[in-house]
Amino acid sequence: MDYHRRTYPFLSLLSLVFLILACSNNTEPSVSKIVTDPEQMDATAAEQIKAMLDYALKNNGRIDDSTKMSLPAITNQFYTKHSFEPTWSHDEKWDPLADSLFTVIEKAEYYGLFPKDYHYKQLLSLRNILQKDSLKRMDAGLWSKSDLLLTDGLFNMLQDLKKGRLMPDSISNPADSLPADNLYITHLEELLKKKTLTVVLNSLEPKHRGYRELKNAIPAFLDSMDRRVYTYVSYPYKDSADSVKFIRVLQKRLSESGCIDMGTKRPDSAQLAMAIKKYQKQKGLTADGKAGTSLIRTLNTSDVERFKRIAITLDRYKQLPAEMPDRYVWVNLPGYYLQVWDHDTLALESRTIIGKPATRTPVLNSFITDMVTYPTWTVPTSIIAKEMLPGLKRNPGYLARKGLRLLNAKGEAINPGSINWSKYSRGIPFRIQQGSGDGNALGIFKFNFGNKYAVYLHDTNQRYLFKNAARALSHGCVRVQEWEKLAYYIARNDSINARPGDSLRYTTDSIRNWIGAKRHLRMDVKNKVPLFIRYFSCEGKNGKVRFYDDIYGEDKAMREKYFADR
Repeated sequence: MDYHRRTYPFLSLLSLVFLILACSNNTEPSVSKIVTDPEQMDATAAEQIKAMLDYALKNNGRIDDSTKMSLPAITNQFYTKHSFEPTWSHDEKWDPLADSLFTVIEKAEYYGLFPKDYHYKQLLSLRNILQKDSLKRMDAGLWSKSDLLLTDGLFNMLQDLKKGRLMPDSISNPADSLPADNLYITHLEELLKKKTLTVVLNSLEPKHRGYRELKNAIPAFLDSMDRRVYTYVSYPYKDSADSVKFIRVLQKRLSESGCIDMGTKRPDSAQLAMAIKKYQKQKGLTADGKAGTSLIRTLNTSDVERFKRIAITLDRYKQLPAEMPDRYVWVNLPGYYLQVWDHDTLALESRTIIGKPATRTPVLNSFITDMVTYPTWTVPTSIIAKEMLPGLKRNPGYLARKGLRLLNAKGEAINPGSINWSKYSRGIPFRIQQGSGDGNALGIFKFNFGNKYAVYLHDTNQRYLFKNAARALSHGCVRVQEWEKLAYYIARNDSINARPGDSLRYTTDSIRNWIGAKRHLRMDVKNKVPLFIRYFSCEGKNGKVRFYDDIYGEDKAMREKYFADR
């Protein structure tokens, strides 16, 4: 067929009708406009693109009833700048870059992204139609819609790669050098000029070593991924109404594993317990028949849910500074470890003990400012209210048994037996302190860093707990097994970076001597060491993804807030 000489009179009349309808400001632009001469396709498509964008800007991003753009304003800025010309096709033919972009969207999981977020299904349908149907290939509306969805999908992907999908946190919200619209338009123009899609995409991703390792482990995970989607069970529930809903959802989830029938009737407690036991036996769990946190965590642990945790973790890397310091201390709470990184080299690693779920260790950025040998421990007010005050009400000798002292505002010791503890309910006008010594809760060494939570890194007098696999046991501080190595590293760092004329008040030898003499001393760190305490429940190790328990339920919260429909 000679497409340059095609004539379809009835189609031309139909096109005129569609054009008249599309001219109305409040009318949805036609998705169909037949062009009989391929050389006229680009000009006609430009008119269609403009009409669709005008409509989208007035209708919350919608092109039609089934299609909604994510970033219509930025997309409109780009097309306005380029006279609304098609970006991804010319004369009824896809450009090679369009094929590359479609493949990237199709394989978005390799970036920890979801293809559906970038119009994948609609683009797939449009491509199939335009490739297989010679009549539809003459439709400028279909080419225009495809062009807009590819551009909008790319802008949305650039945004997700740069900033992630989680709300910016208050800890570190790095500012971009360009506003969002300029950022995305600049990168698309660079892409069109250099024809290097992956280079542009990779330039937006974090440079953090951990991000690269996790991303590099995704292909192996996807190769063996079980893509069956199981019903997600939310837990705990709030009230009796939620309890009824919870049982029905739990019944559905158990039926998916062949442990109970999903009938219209709600199971009684005995039937539900029997189904739970059956599932627990399948998974090698203790078959107690109880619908508790452990059961729900196992029910929700599918490969589909694990991939969401990968996506969440990759996005958490995007909340870190664009450039990490040359030297820094890194604490990963779910991994129960502390690391010191020196110019991208792991200088030391240590097991940690972190806060219990009820007294979580906060996520934060700070600097280690000073260190203390044989520290005293001033009990935080939260612990006093929750633990100490009830004990004092029962027995004023409670503090003495724990090796604690009661002090007034002047620092003078007070006899707990002289106080009427029954009149206090939330707090007390005194300090409770534990003196320095081998039995101190902080051990014999403490690292201070500025924060509003009254937490720090320290040794412990319960060192045997480091052998435990699960180590969420503290009141919020981070206990460090290799505290001595950390102290010596900081001392050497100060020595190495000392300038002529600097006077160092401590060295590794002096620290060793002070500890041996059991002296209580405070040392200012001259070169303050950056500290990052983070919550990353998975990481890449040797090409595979290692998952940690979501001990604080942070991933669960992010999953339900941002990825419930993925």
